[in-house]
Amino acid sequence: MKVFCGSGVLASVIACAAFSTPAWAQHAAEAKDMRLVGFNDLQARSAYQPVIHRQGGRWIAYVGHHGGSALNPATGQEELNGTSIVDVTDPRKPKYLYHIPGAKPAGAQMVRVCDGKTLPKGDPGKVYMLRSLGNIAHEVWDVTTPEKPVKVSTVVDKLKGTHKNWWECDTGIAYLVSGAPDWRSTRMTQVYDLSDPAKPVFIRNWGVPGQEPGASGEPPAFSLHGPISTGPKGNRIYFGYGTVSNGLIQIVDREKLVNGPREPTPQNLLYPIVAQVQTPPYMGAHTTLPVLGVEVPALAKYGKGPKHRDLLVVVNESTSNECQEPRQMAYIMDITHERTPFTISSFDVPEQPQGFCSRGGRFGAHASNENQPPMYAKRIVFFSWFNAGVRAVDIRDPYNPREIAYYIPATTEKTDKRCVKTAEGERCKVAIQTNNVEVDDRGYIYIVDRANTGMHVLELAGAARKVADFK
Repeated sequence: MKVFCGSGVLASVIACAAFSTPAWAQHAAEAKDMRLVGFNDLQARSAYQPVIHRQGGRWIAYVGHHGGSALNPATGQEELNGTSIVDVTDPRKPKYLYHIPGAKPAGAQMVRVCDGKTLPKGDPGKVYMLRSLGNIAHEVWDVTTPEKPVKVSTVVDKLKGTHKNWWECDTGIAYLVSGAPDWRSTRMTQVYDLSDPAKPVFIRNWGVPGQEPGASGEPPAFSLHGPISTGPKGNRIYFGYGTVSNGLIQIVDREKLVNGPREPTPQNLLYPIVAQVQTPPYMGAHTTLPVLGVEVPALAKYGKGPKHRDLLVVVNESTSNECQEPRQMAYIMDITHERTPFTISSFDVPEQPQGFCSRGGRFGAHASNENQPPMYAKRIVFFSWFNAGVRAVDIRDPYNPREIAYYIPATTEKTDKRCVKTAEGERCKVAIQTNNVEVDDRGYIYIVDRANTGMHVLELAGAARKVADFK
């Protein structure tokens, strides 16, 4: 097939290049002090959450997917998006091992992994994976041999919503984001004892007063995104609700939640709460990451007040393409005096000069890493920022968080388009949509893409690597 371009040598080169370059190839990778180590396309499935788990001498990535479907080359079948299992022992050559299909309409977005030898009643020779199934259930799988996962149990089903769970491996207590059929919310908390993953034990349902069965009036619009627990030792759970609107941040006494009165009366629902902060109407709280006991050198010269501070890193989620909503950012709260949390700083990625709002897809904050290995703990937090990739932020001075590195992956032929409606009709663009980020105990950084591009394995370089504490 012949392609005819503009007249003249220079005009022909420019016109032909613009005409022949596909949309997906027009965005090359961009980076500062962060470099690509390895890549896997995850069968071109829209990806939400990666969790990286060490299993003996292997490192395995478990990736939850949004709804949709794609061809599984291993089976030759079109499968509903579910859970990808990838061997990242050699991060330069991630090896796709298995895909567990999910369910409509939400795939199997969330995943947690615990060793049986850590769980109080688990089989010490096994490894277990907890995942959500669509919007209808939560399941446990035996992933001891990650190439051959086997379903162990359905924890709960017949739900009307699921999202980002938390599982304490040392106690087996799981906090499931669910929509119990009789509750007036599609995302509240169900507490289960999964110390024996084959025999789930229900503990209680919990949510915001007014969402409980039998309540009257308009139910509170707070929709739970997920908790992060410090376990029995820290005795705190940090809950985040809402995206773009109806945000709520809760600090909860774990002991009172797990072992307190379970009847869902308004009084009993309030009983475990240590403190809560409602965000402005244009904000939410997607991820609430506790970073505790941070020594702040900038406070050394001051005579009074604690020199170590407990922090809560709160990340909102952008939800609209091409900035058609309020800006969503990350915030650092001082929770040293936890009954009076106070925001002390924020972090944002400037829209200009890169012009992120016009690149296509979502631009803005989404999530932070949750694993905090020694080289990053109390020093660096990683934020996923949709079409601005992943950003590494130095928080050693939490009053002045400072970006030290970033990586925006290149689009590929598998990167899906994102569209907005205009007066002239629908406008679509191909754009990276870095959805979630996690780090492993070796220090590698993992980002997964909402727009079907895949999983990138990264590492810090240059000056940014010196901020981390690699021994």
